[in-house]
Amino acid sequence: MKICFPVDSNEGLNSEIYNHFGSASSFIIFDTKLNSFEVVSNKDLGHQHGNCSPIKALDGKSVDSIVVGGIGAGAINKLNNMGIKVYKAATASIGANIKLLENYEILELGSKGACSGHSTNDCSH
Repeated sequence: MKICFPVDSNEGLNSEIYNHFGSASSFIIFDTKLNSFEVVSNKDLGHQHGNCSPIKALDGKSVDSIVVGGIGAGAINKLNNMGIKVYKAATASIGANIKLLENYEILELGSKGACSGHSTNDCSH
């Protein structure tokens, strides 16, 4: 399985998950089969709020799931329509969230769990 994490800086599996998918400077994609990761720059960083293109952001890389601090409903719907599950980060580090996801101890997000704006209290950004 390939799991994507939005980050602001690359510290490997110790990286902290960035607080919002669309405005992360890059993504770490962890491959559970190969036990390795790659870093991908966000190719859609300059998008207008609410117009995130997840495939463009990920530079066309294929992933199975995304673990986020926050994400908008439009992006969740686009990702779900592509067969990609979206999960809410339960802790700050990538490594800890990988273990939680593998043990089914992390919440899958639907549009009701999405951020409704950049100034809300229901989101981590």
